[in-house]
Amino acid sequence: AQPRATHGCRSQLGTHPAPSPCSMATEFHNLQEMQHSTSLATKVYIQRDYSEGTVCRFQNKFPSELDNRIERTLLEETLKTLNAYYVEAEKIGGQSYLEGCLACATAYIIFLCMETRYEKVLKKISGYIQEQNEKIYA
Repeated sequence: AQPRATHGCRSQLGTHPAPSPCSMATEFHNLQEMQHSTSLATKVYIQRDYSEGTVCRFQNKFPSELDNRIERTLLEETLKTLNAYYVEAEKIGGQSYLEGCLACATAYIIFLCMETRYEKVLKKISGYIQEQNEKIYA
């Protein structure tokens, strides 16, 4: 194959054109836009609340990164709902005992065929977080 030249340059192997100054400027501009948009989308981490032991709960403390971005009540409602979901997931009842007995009886093979109640609630939590991120925290 004949080497191709573009704007007076040849690529190293001679089979791909070198990037033009115009495309490099466009790529640089796109990179600046991406950096700007990621600086606007700040990640905020909510700390766990260990005041009641190792029960999975989140602190209701309002992070300073969210000041002037969202209403305090929206975050409090989200955290209240998440904490309620985790209480539901960790609740021990008849279904939990039945799952444990079936797991022992089948050498835990049953979990290849079915989801535990805990896994089902975790899926609900994941869906809720996704929904909140799209509707409120986007």
